[in-house]
Amino acid sequence: MKDVSEQRFYLVREDVLTEAMQKTLDAKQLLQSGEVASIWDAVKKVDLSRSAYYKYRDAVFPFHSIVRERILTVFLQLEDRKGTLATLLNTVAEAQCNVLTIHQTIPIQGRANVTLSLDVTAMNVQLDDLIQQLKRLDFVESAEVISSGAS
Repeated sequence: MKDVSEQRFYLVREDVLTEAMQKTLDAKQLLQSGEVASIWDAVKKVDLSRSAYYKYRDAVFPFHSIVRERILTVFLQLEDRKGTLATLLNTVAEAQCNVLTIHQTIPIQGRANVTLSLDVTAMNVQLDDLIQQLKRLDFVESAEVISSGAS
């Protein structure tokens, strides 16, 4: 699988999705609504294999869910120092961003890469200002947005 920064995304009409992709979206909706309690029940109800569901579940999304959630993904390169992640997350929290995922590499030669996925629905600063705040932290060597549903 390609690195996230190399992936391309497309907005496509429902009628061009494969049947398995459409059924995956149906199964995800059943799970989200609480109509079914498990993935097994959802795929059974929409007549989809579990392997097809797992293949597409992180690849297809209803358009409204992407727009509503306003997800921002930021890639940072940090110096490996005690407390850097805590300080970074505190800066993100002060901007009223909700951390959805954190991925940090093992530090090599005193550097670590961190990828943050953030829900920025309640963010109280402009996106550019948040990135500048992150870049001003003395241990941040670089910070860049790799995907954004934020305005």
